[in-house]
Amino acid sequence: MSTPQPPMPQAAPDWQKAPGPAYPTYTSPIPVTPAHLGHALASEWTKIKSVRSTMWTLGVFVALVLGIGLLTGLIVSSSSSDLDGENPLTMGFFGLLLGSMCLITLGVLTTASEYGTGMVRTTMTACPSRGRVLAAKGIVFFLVAFVVTLVSTTLVGLLHAAMLEGNGAGSPSGGDWLKGTVGVSLYVALLGLLSLAIGSVVRHSAGAITLMIGAVLAPLVIALFMFSESLQDVREALFEYSIPNQLGVFYSSSLSETGPTGWQPLWIILGVTTVVFGGAFALLEKRDI
Repeated sequence: MSTPQPPMPQAAPDWQKAPGPAYPTYTSPIPVTPAHLGHALASEWTKIKSVRSTMWTLGVFVALVLGIGLLTGLIVSSSSSDLDGENPLTMGFFGLLLGSMCLITLGVLTTASEYGTGMVRTTMTACPSRGRVLAAKGIVFFLVAFVVTLVSTTLVGLLHAAMLEGNGAGSPSGGDWLKGTVGVSLYVALLGLLSLAIGSVVRHSAGAITLMIGAVLAPLVIALFMFSESLQDVREALFEYSIPNQLGVFYSSSLSETGPTGWQPLWIILGVTTVVFGGAFALLEKRDI
């Protein structure tokens, strides 16, 4: 008995046959280059200069620094009081302390606002490297904050030096000018950068701004109401390391006789910002968008 043979394969119908020659490859007329940090910087610069919040917060910052500084100088110069060789640059402290709240707000909004609007999804789609995005935000914000603060503090310092010359104000040395302009501008820009990192961690604009303003003002306010002798050491530490006191160090007008001096406040804020920024990088890689 013969074994049945398997059926022979049938030829595929014409409509199932493979297409003819391959289509010619398409070459884009737009040059394709690998993405790098420069592209992320350009993107973040476009964002920060095109939103209204940047113009408003920086405008209010300049108005506070120059306005309060000019008002303080006018009051002191019109009072005919003898400053007894005091550094006239110290008059810029009050306006800068209030103005720093604007840079804190802008720093938080640079990161946290994208989570509120959902824009962060578009950002991360365009640049999947999350660390690169955060680094670009930090670099652009720091440069903008530093330049604006430097110009503002220099202008108000020149105004005070000219206005208070007849009131017995001293002539600031080169070191005084360096600390009262470049030094304090670096400090305030780093404070804003710290706010940017906190905004990335918290991902909520109002919460991050409240947290940063509390960090600036709460230690000083708490210390003012510590009357117990047993809390004297804690009270002094809060005074010495509060942000208003560290700002005053750059103007040689510290609130306490001990604590940070010279350029130490700059290293303190740099260390804190580095640690928080490192935590922001780590959380950004682990959490969902």
